[in-house]
Amino acid sequence: MSVKVLIKTSEYHDSVSLMLVARELTEFPGVEDASVVMGTEANKSLLEQAGLLTPEADATTPNDLIIAVKADNVVAEKALEEAEKILSKKSTVGGEGAEFLAKSVRGAVRSHPEANMAIISVAGRYAAEEAWEALFQGLHVLLFSDNVSLEDEIALKKFAAEHGLLLMGPGAGTAIINGVALGFANVVPAGSVGIVSAAGTGLQEVSTLLAKNGIGITQGIGTGGRDLKASVGGIMMLAGLQALQEDENTHYIVLIGKPPAPSVTQLVVDQVAKGSKPTVMCFMGGDVTVADGVKNAMAVRTLQEGGLLGAKLAGADLPDIDALIAGETADLKVQADELATTLSDGQRYLRGLFSGGTLCYESQVIWEELMSEPVLSNAPLNKAKTMEDSTRSEGHCTVDLGEEEFTVGRPHPMIDNDLRIRRIYQEAADPEVAVIMMDVVIGYGAHMDPASELGLAVQEAKAKAKAEGREVIVIASVTGTELDPQGLTRQAKALERYGLIVCPSNAAASRLAGMIVEKKAV
Repeated sequence: MSVKVLIKTSEYHDSVSLMLVARELTEFPGVEDASVVMGTEANKSLLEQAGLLTPEADATTPNDLIIAVKADNVVAEKALEEAEKILSKKSTVGGEGAEFLAKSVRGAVRSHPEANMAIISVAGRYAAEEAWEALFQGLHVLLFSDNVSLEDEIALKKFAAEHGLLLMGPGAGTAIINGVALGFANVVPAGSVGIVSAAGTGLQEVSTLLAKNGIGITQGIGTGGRDLKASVGGIMMLAGLQALQEDENTHYIVLIGKPPAPSVTQLVVDQVAKGSKPTVMCFMGGDVTVADGVKNAMAVRTLQEGGLLGAKLAGADLPDIDALIAGETADLKVQADELATTLSDGQRYLRGLFSGGTLCYESQVIWEELMSEPVLSNAPLNKAKTMEDSTRSEGHCTVDLGEEEFTVGRPHPMIDNDLRIRRIYQEAADPEVAVIMMDVVIGYGAHMDPASELGLAVQEAKAKAKAEGREVIVIASVTGTELDPQGLTRQAKALERYGLIVCPSNAAASRLAGMIVEKKAV
């Protein structure tokens, strides 16, 4: 076997197209492995670990496309030729009866004058310009694109707020507006809880926890992750909060995000106090005393607490939330003690492999309180716990595979399981690894059957470790609902059949994983 590469200098294709080409290449007769990615440092490191990095590929820039194939020379050359053919195919739209597709925001508005929102998902360098055009046309904007400058974000949001418009994003991957799921989102019932979130999977986790307890939502407004920074000033968090305070169908509000800058926290608290609706502030790991003295405000530290408290406020038949979580934790402790006995003396480390950045963050909040040793991450609670190389694990660590370093020139891990599957094999092969934890996020936009791919990889990785005399414990949670296309119960049961332990929430999975490795540390 040899590795052949084809470098396409300064050539851009959307990440889903690259994923489809890579899949076709891996299925090409005689090909052992293949990858189609942009030449970022993270991607090159991953190619190196897969044995696909050549000197030519190593010399590329992030603007260059790398097509790498491992096969014998003749097959590799044919596979690369096939890749070029696939990439060169142009999709055509037209013919009799074909639906008209506008080529600009302005054209779309002319053909659909009743529309009041634009969803923008283009390369970051073009996204701000398109967002401006949409705002000038009087449209609310869901700016799905990332790689938009901070200066552009601030200017766009100020203009939007001054004109009574929402500018959700950049990097706003989730919203549910008037019952319509946008981006990565779930099928949840209509109800009385409104959500404003600076975290996409945070919105998904909380809205699905509400749904699991029979509670629906009015709106799920995403703001983009940088909105709570001091430089942005929480412009969209405040605009969304005010809109929900004025909405006659919203009776309860949940705010979600990482801890805001202190100045932004005060602005949010002041706006909450101006309203009368009970409001849960779920700024993960943040200071819960910020709600003190505000009669309609409650502050919590985890997404699980936010979802359960929101559900209880809205009428779900739930006991005291602290008591509920304490009881769940006691049961998990018993389970953890039992599972820890299956591990050998040398197994001690926890590895998290996440597709959802907010879920990765919630896990770290829990582990910080639960575990005696630090957990490193490429998206850490504080910079002192940053991984030296996010493509290579060390000690206890958790990786957000949805971070930009992994998604430039590669589909998001909620869509494409390939990168996480490679990491599952990598982590399970480490004799010091005791527990692998992961999230599985379903719903619109996500992979249509993640359990089939992730589960099979886990089964194979566990079997290989077993043959070497080790047991690797793999724990997961599923963020989703029964009405999602993939089906919550269907996915959970499939994962269990493959040998994973499935918990009812990301927080529960985090506690179980943390308690197992803590038991081994004693």
